[in-house]
Amino acid sequence: MNKFKRRFRKSKRSFRRRLPPVQSRDGISYRNMSLISRFISQQGKILSRRVNKVSLKQQRLITIAIKQARILSLIPFLNNEKLVKMKRAESTDRTKNFRTRKKKKKK
Repeated sequence: MNKFKRRFRKSKRSFRRRLPPVQSRDGISYRNMSLISRFISQQGKILSRRVNKVSLKQQRLITIAIKQARILSLIPFLNNEKLVKMKRAESTDRTKNFRTRKKKKKK
């Protein structure tokens, strides 16, 4: 029984408390691009609250700011540069060997 109690006992080790990613002095705004870019993935998606480690209120403000920046074209909706390059390469390969028929003249 003694071993069982030891398993679930909280450890007494101290841990270093991390600073929140958004301080109170940071203004969450669509104009603050350095702050907004921290909460967007490489694909351009908004990262979740659990990943960001922010409060619910801060996450809402961040989401609104990101959406406003997207509407004003400050941030792209999608950030798939590799995908765009691949599509361009495919389209040029297809049209490269494409033959056009010559129309016959009617007499």
